[in-house]
Amino acid sequence: MSLATDLAGKRAIVTGGAVGIGRAIVLALAACSVRVAVLDRDRPGAERTAADAGGGAVPVQVDVRRRDSVERAFAEVERALGGYEILVANAGVSTMNRAVDLTDEEWDYNFDVNIRGVFLTNQMALRHFLARRVPGVVVNVASMAGKIGAPLLAHYSASKFAVIGWTQAVAREVAGDGIRVNAVCPGFVRTGMQEREVQWEARLRGLTPERVLREYVDQTPLGRLETPEDVAPVVVFLASDAARFVTGEAVNVTGGARMD
Repeated sequence: MSLATDLAGKRAIVTGGAVGIGRAIVLALAACSVRVAVLDRDRPGAERTAADAGGGAVPVQVDVRRRDSVERAFAEVERALGGYEILVANAGVSTMNRAVDLTDEEWDYNFDVNIRGVFLTNQMALRHFLARRVPGVVVNVASMAGKIGAPLLAHYSASKFAVIGWTQAVAREVAGDGIRVNAVCPGFVRTGMQEREVQWEARLRGLTPERVLREYVDQTPLGRLETPEDVAPVVVFLASDAARFVTGEAVNVTGGARMD
C-alpha cells in the first residue's frame, strides 16, 4: 500500500505551517489526500499555504505559546474538519548568542515556542485522541541541535533536547492506547530561519556568511544544504501506517551531519 493510499481521507494539523518546513509538510500531506489545517501566527501566510495545498485545507491563526489560543485554534479545526488523526507540531523559532550574553527574553522566547508550544499542542491532540479512542499520531519537529549542543545556540539546543525528552516520555505513556509519538531532527535546512542564523553566526564569529554556509555543507556528508522537501516525506512516513510500529523515535534527517 502506498503512503498516499494509506493516508487518503485523514485529517491533520500542522503548526508553523505557513513557511519553511511546515509549508513543505502541509503540501506533502495534501498530496496524499490528507485534509490539513494550516496553523500559524501569520494568518495571511497560512491562507496562502492552504490555498496552495487545496483539497479543503483550512488556515487557522494560533499563538502556540498561549493555552487559550491553542484551545481556540483546535476547536476551530474540529469545526472545520470534524476532527483529526494527525498532529505535526512544527512551530519553532531561534535566536543566536553566546551563552554568557543570553538574555532572559531570548531564553523565554525559544522555550515558549519550541517546547511550551509542543507541550500545549501535543496535550490538546492527545486529549482529543484519548476521548474519541482515536489511534492518533503526533510528530514533533526537533533538531539535530536536540542531540548535540550547538555553539551560539545553547538555549535553542536546550529547548530541542526538551522536545526529544518529552516525545520519548509521552510515547511510553500513550502507546497502550494505540497512539504513536515521534520526532524528526532536521539538520542545516535552507529556510528563512537559516538565513537569519547565518547572518547572526557570521557576525558573532567574525566570518562571512558565505564561509558559514560552506561550513554547514562541509559538515554534511551528502554534500549540500538540506531543503524543507527533504524533511517532509519523513514526516509523512511517520504519520502513515507504514510506521505503525515506530514510536518514541527522534529520526535524523540531516544528510549524515548526525548519525546517532
